[in-house]
Amino acid sequence: MEEMVRTIEDIEKQINDSPAILIYISTEGCNVCRELKPKIRKLLDGNFPEIKFLYINLDEIKEATGRLSVFAVPTILVYFEGKEFFREGRNLGIIQLSEKLDRPYSMLFG
Repeated sequence: MEEMVRTIEDIEKQINDSPAILIYISTEGCNVCRELKPKIRKLLDGNFPEIKFLYINLDEIKEATGRLSVFAVPTILVYFEGKEFFREGRNLGIIQLSEKLDRPYSMLFG
């Protein structure tokens, strides 16, 4: 399930209300972001269905850049139980992402 948000307060509420959430941050002009987003969605849908997918367009929510300390796109932030577990930016591989999610996901939902 993909959620779209419009304010930084919406983002913070989603983080705090979700047991597991992956936040995908990009901009409209990012070609890599457009290619990577469906691959991450497929990974979550197939292997980690309990992780909520939240998309943030920095062109629409500019204050997210400073609040979330995001300075390059694409950036992925993963939270478990409201705590940031890890973040990845730019050079992101689907296999590495899957490996990083596997253990905490199994502990929380296994």
